Amino acid sequence: MGNLRTITIERQYASGGREIGKRLSEKLGIPFYDGQLLMLAAEKYGLNPEEVKANDEKVNRSLLYSVAAAVENFRGNDRGMLPYRIYQAQAETIRRLSMEGPCIFIGRCAGEILKEKRRSLNVFIYASSMAERRERANQIDNIPMTDADSYIHMKDKQRRDYYKMYAEKEWGDPLNYDLCMNSSALGYDRCVELIERAVRI
Repeated sequence: MGNLRTITIERQYASGGREIGKRLSEKLGIPFYDGQLLMLAAEKYGLNPEEVKANDEKVNRSLLYSVAAAVENFRGNDRGMLPYRIYQAQAETIRRLSMEGPCIFIGRCAGEILKEKRRSLNVFIYASSMAERRERANQIDNIPMTDADSYIHMKDKQRRDYYKMYAEKEWGDPLNYDLCMNSSALGYDRCVELIERAVRI
């Protein structure tokens, strides 16, 4: 593996971050973890896979949720704290997998979880072209073009709130990443090439 480092990729919805991660994984010959993290965490920590999936990179920050969580926890029923349990399970899974060798993690605050790991590269992928994002949302999630803008906004807000909750930082702020890349301007393959160069430094 030489000087390869673990790569963490946060991304705007429909920016191609996941596709870039997959291509990078194939080029470098290292594991790629996205949705698999959910199943690995659920299996390892005895969580319901469907509940884990339903809470993936989402935060319910309403007052009612906070009160309900506190009441349930007081009663000895930790179901109200399920999102926190899921996050902790995923965090432990990310740390464990990163110790096994270089790999690529998509989202889920992996960069923050591994911030003390010296050999990690934290990347943020965004896309300046809303037209490209609409098209990708339509292709990958079958979102009607007429609904694409509102859906993209909703997904980005979910990721922003999730990052704010668990990383306690601003999602997309360049100061929180080693490398920020515009997939609309660069294209997926160029992004892969530049990340590969950076990860070997």
